[in-house]
Formats: sequence, structure tokens, C-alpha cells
Amino acid sequence: MRTGAAVFLTVLLVFFPLFSVHAEFSDDYGNVTDYLHLIYGIDNNAGLTVFPILNIPIGGGAESMAGAFSAISNDVSFIDFNPAGSSMLERTELAFFHNNWIADTKIEGAAYAARFGNFGFAAGMKWLYMPFTEYNIYGERVSNGYYSEGVATLNASYNFFSGYYFSGVSVGINVKGAFRLMPDYTDDFSNILGGSGLSQSAASVMADIGFLTRFNMLKAFNSREKNASAAIVMRNFGLPALDEPLPSSVSAAFSWRPIRPVTIALDFTLPVNLMDISLSEMPYAALGISANITRFLSMRAGFLYKAGSSRISVGSAVQLNNISVDINYTLDLLTQLQPLNRVSLGVRFDMGDRGRRELSSRVDELYLLGLEAFSHGNWADARLCWNEALRLNPRYEPALESLAMLNDREELIQNVDELYRLDF
Repeated sequence: MRTGAAVFLTVLLVFFPLFSVHAEFSDDYGNVTDYLHLIYGIDNNAGLTVFPILNIPIGGGAESMAGAFSAISNDVSFIDFNPAGSSMLERTELAFFHNNWIADTKIEGAAYAARFGNFGFAAGMKWLYMPFTEYNIYGERVSNGYYSEGVATLNASYNFFSGYYFSGVSVGINVKGAFRLMPDYTDDFSNILGGSGLSQSAASVMADIGFLTRFNMLKAFNSREKNASAAIVMRNFGLPALDEPLPSSVSAAFSWRPIRPVTIALDFTLPVNLMDISLSEMPYAALGISANITRFLSMRAGFLYKAGSSRISVGSAVQLNNISVDINYTLDLLTQLQPLNRVSLGVRFDMGDRGRRELSSRVDELYLLGLEAFSHGNWADARLCWNEALRLNPRYEPALESLAMLNDREELIQNVDELYRLDF
């Protein structure tokens, strides 16, 4: 675990100088936005899409890694990044999230995900709300209420071709419904216009499609778990709302565990304006790192590189029995640097793995018993053990290979016996 801590601290030494650089520029020359415009340029197509809540992570590991999570997708926050994650999720999870966003804006969220064999499903929702107050030219309050946005998501995925050697290819889909509610506002004479807020409210239906696979690459430790993964995701493809396009995008992602406690992830995203491709935003990328410091504590950090809207995130997850607490801090480099920009809190409840670990252990035990029986010449017992292992897990390739070897051996002995009888 010391290795994970050392790597994570090294990454922080790379990330955190950005804070001081931005702060010095803010004090001497202007705000952070001006500085970022000098470095990254300005995206003239930014802000043309509707439902910004679709671009705000619900929380959890995805938030702390600045969105570099599409290929990791190992907790319920995958629901915002890759719908294929549910059929590869290790354990059933129920989670609640609170995101203290910019100014008085809050985001609340909840999600549930479970897996039955190679089939996974999930459901989630998040709700953004902020107070709305309108004043007239005399400074008198004439209208108030809440501006709010919400998203509800239903998820399903299936893992094809999974087995002992190959983790399979998971294909998933999210079906989402989003809404925007505006409070009523006034006319030039401070009279509230009934239904004016409703005329600016909107709703839309959209879908995400994701692909995910895991494999071994340059693995420096022994584990059955694969140490690399790759993903392709298409997000928020649907009809426009009030002639405004959705924040649709296509992402390619990769994650890698060079050593057991450390995971590095990269997401590259290409925004797509479905109403006018020429008005699509500039591509952006997110880089994240996660390190398991101890068995119950992990630390994460991430950097989102996006023209005019970059952000730095750090966070940690603490595992307490069957409860995991995610705490994240995000610096959105949009305005004057402040001591505290955005904090999110997530609580995840581990609801078990539906007996998958116990089943896997039983299959391994049967396979080893079969090997032992075979080594003692008890081929019938070996066959029974391996057949039982395959009954529990039909894709357990070591048992299939052992049975094939046993069949070949028995066939060879039978052929030798026939030749021997012919000789006599």
C-alpha cells in the first residue's frame, strides 16, 4: 500500500501547483477564466446546448477522477458515464449523493445497480435546484421560486462472451428523461405573468449506448482480475428541447492498473451538436488516478482539460463494513479562485454480490478436486468434478480444457487396446 500512497502523492505534486499558479494570476492580472482563455483558447460553441445537469457528475468515484471513469465503471456512479458498467459491477449497490455546486445551486442524486449473471440493470435520478428571485428597478422583490432540472435514468446491459480467460464485451443502454422547470416572471410593470415560467420549461427523452471490455496488459502483479479496460460511449442522443440541442457526445476511454494499488484512466470526448455539426464544441479530455492507500481507504485525483471550463478534482473513499463514503472536492476553473468551490458527498451501501464469490470459490474447488483425482488415476471422479464445475459455470474454460484432455487420453488408451487385441 505504500506504493499506492507514493504514486498518489506524486500526482498531487503535479496537480496542485496549478492552484497556486491560478491564484497568483488572479491576484495580479484578473480572474481564472482570463488565464484559461490565454492557455486553452475560447470555445465559441460553448453554452449552446440545453440541460447542463447532464454534464454534471452525480458524484462518487467519477466525480473525484474528473470524469475519467467510462472505462473504470466499478461503482454505481458509472450510470452517468457508461451504461455498459452494470453487467460488470462486482456488487449490488444503493447510493445517495449530495453535490454542493456553484453559488446556491445544489444537486441531489440516488442510484441503484444490480447484476444477475451476465445481465445488469440500474436506475438513478438527480435533481438540480437553485433559488430564483426577480427584482424590479426599485430593488423590490417581485417574483421568486426555484429553477430546477432533473434527470431520471433506466439502465440495462449484458456481458457477451464472458469466461475465465476473457471478461467479455459488455453492451449497455440508458434511457433518460430530462426536464427543466422555470418559475413565473414579471412583465415591465412588475406583474407576474401566469404561465410564463412554463413557456420556458422543457422536457426531452434521450439515450446513452456504451461498450466495455477488460483485459490484461503489462501486468506486474498476480490476480485473476484484469488490469486494463477500454470503452466507447455515446451519450445524450435524442430530440432537441425548445429548438435547443442536447449535450450529445462520443467518448473513447482507457484505464490501466500498472501495479495492484494504482489505477490510471483517460477519457477523450468529442461533443456532437445534432442540430448543426459545425456548432459542436471543442473536444476535451479527462485524466484521473486512483490509489488504494489501505484496505479501507482510497484516494483519487483528476484533471479535466476543456476550453474555458477545466476543473481539478480530488477525493477519497472510506470503506466501513458494507458502507462506503465518497468525499470529493472540485475546483471549477470558471470564476475567481475561492477557498472552497464545490464539495460532493456520496454514501454507497454494499448489498452483496448475490452469491457470485461463493459460487466462484466452489467452482475453483471442484476444478482442483478434479485435478487431484486425475493425478491419482481416478478419472471417473475427475470427470464428475469437472462436469459439476461446468454445471455451475458453463464458461469455466479450465474445466472444459481438462475434460477435453481426459477424453483425448481415454480415446488414446482405447485405440491402443484395440491395436493390442489385433496383434493377438
